Amino acid sequence: MQMDTPMPHRVHGGPGPAGPARFDFSTTANACGPCPLALSAVCEADRCHYPDPAHTALKSQLAAHHRVDPGRVVLAASASEFIFRLTAVTALHANGPVAVPVHAFGDYATAARGYGRPVLRHGDAGAEAATLVWHTDPGSPLGDAVPPPPWVPDAVTVLDRACEPLRLSGHSTWGTTLDRLFQLWSPNKALGLTGVRAAYAIAPDGAQGAAWVQRLEAVCPSWPLGAEGVALLQAWASPAVQAWVAASRDTLRTWKAQQTQALQALGWQVLPSVTPFHLLRPPAHGALGSLGPDDGVAAVHSALATQGVAWRHTASFGLPGAWRVSVQAPPAQDAMLAALRTLT
Repeated sequence: MQMDTPMPHRVHGGPGPAGPARFDFSTTANACGPCPLALSAVCEADRCHYPDPAHTALKSQLAAHHRVDPGRVVLAASASEFIFRLTAVTALHANGPVAVPVHAFGDYATAARGYGRPVLRHGDAGAEAATLVWHTDPGSPLGDAVPPPPWVPDAVTVLDRACEPLRLSGHSTWGTTLDRLFQLWSPNKALGLTGVRAAYAIAPDGAQGAAWVQRLEAVCPSWPLGAEGVALLQAWASPAVQAWVAASRDTLRTWKAQQTQALQALGWQVLPSVTPFHLLRPPAHGALGSLGPDDGVAAVHSALATQGVAWRHTASFGLPGAWRVSVQAPPAQDAMLAALRTLT
């Protein structure tokens, strides 16, 4: 079969063909994980029977966790699956441009282009005419706190909150607008269980939100979640797991301070963030400063690989010459720093 257009090249953190790195700084998964209680729940999931196709109990648990009506909960096989499904459904009912953050997860734009929709960046001319608008808070790859922008009244708006459970400082300022938009949650990052694919969204309140829920459910495959995904989200909604996540934030703050100080001592620029990941730029002087952009990137990745370390270069985010690096435990930091010292 001949394709009309080439398949998009999608860049993600995490394992490549060779498998995961021993010390993986390239993803934003919680380095304190896996959460023992959530992992136990996943391992004990009933794989011998179909889940409830309506996921009645799970929706009630998630609704209670967020203090909303269960009818507002939309389950998804993953955050990416929800992104593509919502992009398709809004194209049927409110087709038009899709507005995405200047620097953000690539699937927002990939899904839009896949359905033939123009992609605009926030701030571009004409972005106010978008019929689907994506936001993130905290953002990625910068890990920055993102305040609510001016509202686009006729658009379906989504706030991707994947990084919210691991916010290490400050607080979200979106409180007064949350009932007007979709909130997308993918707890596997916070639980350190990214291999379990499961996500959900909280739909806008009111009649319009209910209508979009019906449209999304109408095109949802049967059993969007398997037994492991159900177990993960049920565990996520439990007070004990939420307490574990809160405790992990304290550990991550300590590790982040140590990692930031050590990188700065080697001359790396560490941009401030509110998350357990930050953007790094290389030293302006020394061996790296004398190399061209491509050679510098290759040199960094080669040195890191000798110690089993992986970073995420941010060219695919529109930020060449920088890396998004997650906070990891001290042994991983030691391996990273040993590799970087060979470059100075």
